[in-house]
Amino acid sequence: MTGEPLRVLFLCTGNSARSQIAEALLNHKAAGRFVAESAGSHPAPRVNPHAICVLAEAGVPWAGHPPQGTDALERERFDIVITVCDRAKEACPIFPGQPVQAHWGMPDPAEVEGSDDAKLNAFRETLRVLQRRVDLFLALPVESLESPTLQARIRRIAEEGA
Repeated sequence: MTGEPLRVLFLCTGNSARSQIAEALLNHKAAGRFVAESAGSHPAPRVNPHAICVLAEAGVPWAGHPPQGTDALERERFDIVITVCDRAKEACPIFPGQPVQAHWGMPDPAEVEGSDDAKLNAFRETLRVLQRRVDLFLALPVESLESPTLQARIRRIAEEGA
């Protein structure tokens, strides 16, 4: 360990909801241990306003950025890459430095149809699940685990933090 925060990338298809929420949560809770970013395999034109709304409700600041593609980050070094949707997992590019990779798949709240309340509730559930997963991630002794063990432990979080 160099004393530098570990870099974590959350990947999704559109980078408009799940990955943006995960990035904001980790940056808010990490206390300098990690620096999170997010991107999408096929970025949406904008961040979903419901994602920003539920983060605000939870008191999580969203300094945010517009959805960006993975091509903007392919030459960047990340310590950990976490996909949060199945399509991004299948389209995940190769990043330099052999980062630890894990998959935390979950339904896309942006696909929920119905009333505004139904949509907001889907985003609140996404936030709840991601909060639980981020909390489990932060409880790991990341700095002292070997890569294969770390990868296995981060992957298990998807099952434990549902």
